[in-house]
Amino acid sequence: MAKLRIKGFPLGAWQTNCWLVWIDDDAARPGWIIDTGDHPAPLLDAIRTHGITVGAILFTHAHLDHIMGLEEIIAAVGEIPRYAHTAEHAWFGDPQLNLSAFADVAPVSVRAPTHALNDGDTPTLGATQWRVVHTPGHSPGSVSFICDAAKVVIAGDTLFAGSIGRSDFASGDGALLLESIRTKLLALPDAFVVHPGHGPSTTIGRERISNPWLQQ
Repeated sequence: MAKLRIKGFPLGAWQTNCWLVWIDDDAARPGWIIDTGDHPAPLLDAIRTHGITVGAILFTHAHLDHIMGLEEIIAAVGEIPRYAHTAEHAWFGDPQLNLSAFADVAPVSVRAPTHALNDGDTPTLGATQWRVVHTPGHSPGSVSFICDAAKVVIAGDTLFAGSIGRSDFASGDGALLLESIRTKLLALPDAFVVHPGHGPSTTIGRERISNPWLQQ
């Protein structure tokens, strides 16, 4: 398959993992940005260093720490397509919904997505095909991006190494979060690498046997 590269950038005060995904053996080096955390200079430097042509920005969900850097990134890469689950399109411009109204930051209001992500969508990056899997619970529009050929899942704040996403926000649902993980992410083979929204990457197999939240 195409030489797929995935590099994470922990950005801002919340150290939100923003993912740069690109095809390294294509002369145009097509790529995606997944989530746009605060102070994205390191991510933008990498785009320039690797000569990546960013074709789209995708969002796992629209909490403030995953959208804060959007305007700065658009200023650098241009007005390109932006994809998020339909349940959270309004969140990008609403500090109450994206939770910035309750954090010690200036209210976050950025431009809305241009396209919808829905469960079962199959976006392509170069010669690689991905699946959009709706994994609600941390937020109603949380999605995970899965590339079966590469055995990788970019899971946002749904599943972490040794933990799971918060569900104590007004828009969260703990039971639904566990259902999403068990029925959709743990349905993947053990070898799949999980790139989460915070912290180190892990594997489905490791979380299946050792994640304390999944042993009940």
